[in-house]
Amino acid sequence: MTSSLSTDSRHNAKSRSFIAKLLRRITSDDDELDAEVLALNSARQGACSCSRAEPGERVLAAGRLRSVIYTPSENAPALTAELYDGSGALQLVWLGRRRIPGIEPGRSVKVQGRVALRDGERTIYNPWYELQRG
Repeated sequence: MTSSLSTDSRHNAKSRSFIAKLLRRITSDDDELDAEVLALNSARQGACSCSRAEPGERVLAAGRLRSVIYTPSENAPALTAELYDGSGALQLVWLGRRRIPGIEPGRSVKVQGRVALRDGERTIYNPWYELQRG
């Protein structure tokens, strides 16, 4: 009788957990759910949260590129991208570059470099990067 009760209580707990997850998915907006998935994927890759990256620190970060902008300049053209991991964002700046194949909005990437503060935003200059699937 005891094993039957423990099996029933485990089944009830799983059912409540499933219902709670289902309700959360129904009531949450798409941005919240996307942020959760990005944060989870970032953590699985052993990456630092963008929101916790401190200036001067060398970090490994992973996420999705939200925007990519080319800034023409006579002195130093630059390609700037915003990496979002669900917790926050990092600005990625490649100096002297007009375009990098694969660096485009919506692309998942893993980057590594030293964090600097530029205009109040966390920034990595000329980061090492790896394009990711999905």
